[in-house]
Amino acid sequence: MASKAPAKDAPTSGGIRGFVGDNQQWISLVMRVLLAVMWFNYSLGKLTSPETNAQSVRAFRILPESLVSPFGYAQPYLELALGLLLILGLGTRLVAVFSALLLLVYIGGIISLGARGIAISCGCGGSGGLVPKGHTRYTLDVLRDLLYILPAAWLIWKPASKFSLERALLGDPI
Repeated sequence: MASKAPAKDAPTSGGIRGFVGDNQQWISLVMRVLLAVMWFNYSLGKLTSPETNAQSVRAFRILPESLVSPFGYAQPYLELALGLLLILGLGTRLVAVFSALLLLVYIGGIISLGARGIAISCGCGGSGGLVPKGHTRYTLDVLRDLLYILPAAWLIWKPASKFSLERALLGDPI
């Protein structure tokens, strides 16, 4: 007797669920690329000027001075590594979790600047620094990072994607 369950590659029902079900791996690929491009954008400006990035970290006045330089110098390499792992499709779910957590830390740092009345540019994608009071972009910076959490959340939920080394080496993630 034949099974009544739909075949794995058979199209699902119509509507948004059908579209997502039929195209999930392509959508996940787009989410991987979006998140990777964001990490590359965040890291590349900082890689060329690590001392300037350390100064940007110092301007947040959150970390103790003993951690400012190590974090400021390591941060762009961490962001670059996250982008590379996403492009390659290795550890996608774990990278997405770490990306979401790091973005939440960045959001918390930006919110704390406004709450403490510190007027700086956040340094995302390059160098930050002092700006005149009333010329901050904290709301836009927070909204931007919240938008970047969306592809991370998608990849936590649906990490399997096209052109993924992880998938090629290990099969579909759970």
